[in-house]
Amino acid sequence: MTRACAVATVLLTAALALTGLTGVTAADPRHGLTVTVLSNTKSEFVSGGDVLVRVSRDEHVRVLRNGADVTAGFTAQPDGSLLGVVRGLRDGRNTISALARDRQASVRVVNHPISGPVFSGPQQHPFYCQTEAFGLAPARQPLCEAPTVVRYAYRTTTGQFKPLADPASRPADLATADVEGVTVPYVVRVEVGVIDRAVYQLAALYDGKDPSPVSPETGWNRRLVYNFGGGCNSGYRQGTTTADVLVDLFLSQGYAVASSTLNVLDNNCSPIISAEAAMMVKEHFLETYGPARHTIGWGGSGGGIQQYDIADAYPGILDGIIPGISFPDPLTTTAPVTDCGLLNAYFAKGGFTPEQQRAVSGYNTYDTCTSWGVTFLNRTTATGSCDPVIPPATRWDPVSNPNGQRCSASEQWVNQLGRDPRTGFVRAVLDNTGVQYGLSALRAGQITPAQFAALNAGVGGYDYAGRPIPGRTTGDPRGLSAAYASDLVNTASQGLRYTPVIDQRTYLDRIPVGDIHTAEMSFIMRDRLRSANGTAANQVIIFSSADPAQSNAAAAYQLDAMDRWLSALDDDPSHRDRAAKVIANKPRDLTDGCFVSATERISEKLSYPPTGRCGQLYPVAANPRLAAGANLSMTTIKCRVKPLNFNDYPVTFTAEEKAQLRQAFPKGVCDYSRKGVGERPAAGVWRSY
Repeated sequence: MTRACAVATVLLTAALALTGLTGVTAADPRHGLTVTVLSNTKSEFVSGGDVLVRVSRDEHVRVLRNGADVTAGFTAQPDGSLLGVVRGLRDGRNTISALARDRQASVRVVNHPISGPVFSGPQQHPFYCQTEAFGLAPARQPLCEAPTVVRYAYRTTTGQFKPLADPASRPADLATADVEGVTVPYVVRVEVGVIDRAVYQLAALYDGKDPSPVSPETGWNRRLVYNFGGGCNSGYRQGTTTADVLVDLFLSQGYAVASSTLNVLDNNCSPIISAEAAMMVKEHFLETYGPARHTIGWGGSGGGIQQYDIADAYPGILDGIIPGISFPDPLTTTAPVTDCGLLNAYFAKGGFTPEQQRAVSGYNTYDTCTSWGVTFLNRTTATGSCDPVIPPATRWDPVSNPNGQRCSASEQWVNQLGRDPRTGFVRAVLDNTGVQYGLSALRAGQITPAQFAALNAGVGGYDYAGRPIPGRTTGDPRGLSAAYASDLVNTASQGLRYTPVIDQRTYLDRIPVGDIHTAEMSFIMRDRLRSANGTAANQVIIFSSADPAQSNAAAAYQLDAMDRWLSALDDDPSHRDRAAKVIANKPRDLTDGCFVSATERISEKLSYPPTGRCGQLYPVAANPRLAAGANLSMTTIKCRVKPLNFNDYPVTFTAEEKAQLRQAFPKGVCDYSRKGVGERPAAGVWRSY
């Protein structure tokens, strides 16, 4: 390769890395000869021994893998390029070259085992295999590998998916699907296997032929939806569920669907491991089906967390995201969980009316705090959320088994945060030191000074094992700094700056009782986007009710709008900054707003606190940390403190109450005008551990 070609290769590869765009290209600038990796955003993170590659021209071109001719594996395309999967990559560095007389272009590819890891760091051990839950062969630790299986299903005319033993058969109740104006039999190919130790599933309409990466399927619209599942738990297991791939909304329109067990946060509460699994599964999909126009993220709750976090820290895996009933990241979410646990225990002693409890919590209903305590508080404890597959005899016990297995969700972040050598637990990133519970309620006259003082003196905290203690919870400064650097506290300052976002907010704040998925979380992320980037114009928030007809109509609109948004981006030839292009290509009809019914949507700018008709229909409240004075962005985990000053309060405290508050805040109260302890910019995208 000439020096000019080498320089062009380096510059172009670096530019792609910065933008997060799919594909890594090497080029000979003299003659337009290029080699582009299509199946992975990063050529250094390829896995499984193969990679989908496009060579820009097919006339008299040979393609080499580490010097061996692999041209026979390529097929000429209508645009004059060559497309093929280069197989037989060795682990480590490989060179793929295109030669055409006196012209040459090469790209370096680094291959990793299909079992991982690629960038997420050392894998968990033990790791319990659960392949049989998917009908795969039994597997053994630690890799949990099993042969890949292909099955078929069909959609009935009554709206059900049923197994189909023979994909060539046509059952009497077989439905049809419409793919870009073409009617096709609604038969689905479902592939199940193991990648990155996760069980993955791929689903796409089946046209009677095995999928080919060089010849498009007639039932595939060249778009992929990656589905993410909810929850948040410690892992140590493969998992028995994906986020589902047999989804009519997607398949009926020709979308392909992918998911894996490690993309369900209840199997794995690490967005970084999830990013790796999604990258590897998507790579395999593209090497099976061929290039996709774009990939859309989908999924609610913990599925929303993964989309937001992957888009910011590992841009390019997902081109656009539709997070539902979302949270910004696991660490931000854990603050209200533990706050509610403490408040639940304190209020059980009496002394506060139901309305006062609600006011302290900040929520529309105190049922939300109750729900957090029931559903997720045990995820912050040493063994309270251990899955049944983890033998009780192996679990941590402070006396009988101090080196045993810990099931706190934080175990999934050990590669980023490290372990505290004093306790053996992952460095603590929970903190409520200086937090003034009920501050907003006090200022509003909803609780008395005596209640405020007693609450803060008696609410307590948790120790490193999640056990209640009289004092406040204390975070580890080293762990906190690492959490910010790794973007585990989502800064929204990296890939999210140029990612199209439709925040799908199904309203669950108070019907039938207060659910944990409260709407202020959408505005917390919006505030982060605005603070980090000067604008949140790439995020659209749309409310709908939980009524199935309305939420289904909202989902259909949001999917269509995102596809139109990304398609416009795909077709934009301008050289504008990616973030500017994202905003410029947003469809005109796609705005903030809310669904009133399945057939009526209000378009209006949404704000916090809420205003307008949508604000009346879907009132947005707060949470315990916001009600304690935190900024809307909630990026501060451990606050810096300022001296307790009784002149800062609109009430008068008695001497006894002042003594209680001094006991509660011996070093001072939270000063949210300053950045938190360890708070720093994220250290960059595509980090390896």
